[in-house]
Amino acid sequence: MSIAEIEQTKSNLIAWIEQLSDTNMLFILESLKNSKTSGDWWDDLSEAQKAHINEGIADVRAGRVVTSEEFWDKLKNA
Repeated sequence: MSIAEIEQTKSNLIAWIEQLSDTNMLFILESLKNSKTSGDWWDDLSEAQKAHINEGIADVRAGRVVTSEEFWDKLKNA
């Protein structure tokens, strides 16, 4: 990405942020800005969050997964 492209991207992001009214998105952006940039994000997770992630990994390894299409079909028909 060239310097001009970087500056254009920054300008576009600033314009987009200025028009945002979605408080959830603003919270996410602020959290991103305030997040640590060094270290491993895993270390910042709670034990409960780590357990949920590990459960998800175990589900994938055991084949307990569905495609996104299957998920949405089930949701539509529920």
